[in-house]
Amino acid sequence: MQPTGLTLSVLPDRFAVCQLPPDSPLPSWASGSLVAFVRTADELSVVCAESAVPLGVPREGDLSALKVEGTLEFGLTGILAGISATLAAVGITIFAISTYNTDYILVRHASLERACRALRLEGYTVLSESKLQ
Repeated sequence: MQPTGLTLSVLPDRFAVCQLPPDSPLPSWASGSLVAFVRTADELSVVCAESAVPLGVPREGDLSALKVEGTLEFGLTGILAGISATLAAVGITIFAISTYNTDYILVRHASLERACRALRLEGYTVLSESKLQ
């Protein structure tokens, strides 16, 4: 069940999720309002502003990011489950990133309006890009 009063905001950048070999150094080109690195034995995944990604780097691009506003306590459960279930119900795939303080949900930019509408119908407050500027 989604906590009452949960607010999400749309980050202004367009993002890409890039895939590099697992032994790659962290790329200096990764920049933007959200940058994330995840290294496993199989790959180095990089999330950053799409405009920062050099040509030739394997990526999924044209993504928008929704940030769960506020600091989420570690003991909270179901935040991502509620958001992902809401978006899955309307056929929107997500790429989720969690930080120490909060969660970010990336969706295809073409699905952003539909994602915001679905979340609002479920009781979330979603601040659009235009309200952030």
